[in-house]
Amino acid sequence: MQSLTLTNEQLQKMIAHVDSLAPLEACGLLAGKNSTVESVIEVTNQAQSPVRYVMNPIEQLHAFEWIESNALDLLAIFHSHPTGPETISPTDIAEAAYDVVYVVLARVDGQWLARGFWIEDGSYYEVTLHIL
Repeated sequence: MQSLTLTNEQLQKMIAHVDSLAPLEACGLLAGKNSTVESVIEVTNQAQSPVRYVMNPIEQLHAFEWIESNALDLLAIFHSHPTGPETISPTDIAEAAYDVVYVVLARVDGQWLARGFWIEDGSYYEVTLHIL
């Protein structure tokens, strides 16, 4: 996937979620069709860590069931890096388990920035985020 399209409202929902849980990492899923996000699904980070996230498996399963029942696709996984970096970390690469865009929200100079990445075979490239 070369790009992901989402609304400013969806981006603001992700930012509100990660900001409310900082300094811990926060996470969630983005569902939609044809690289266009239709739903932001917040998932609890059961790691409760400032440097790592592990999605609550029950919430993740319920989210996957909701996505399927609404005829949507899992397009992306988002998580925060409250203290940086504003890119994919070695842990993100090692633990990437799905062929989806990974959106990292990082706080830079007090502002949350979002960047998208595709992780494959131990490497990654940036995916353009189109904000409508």
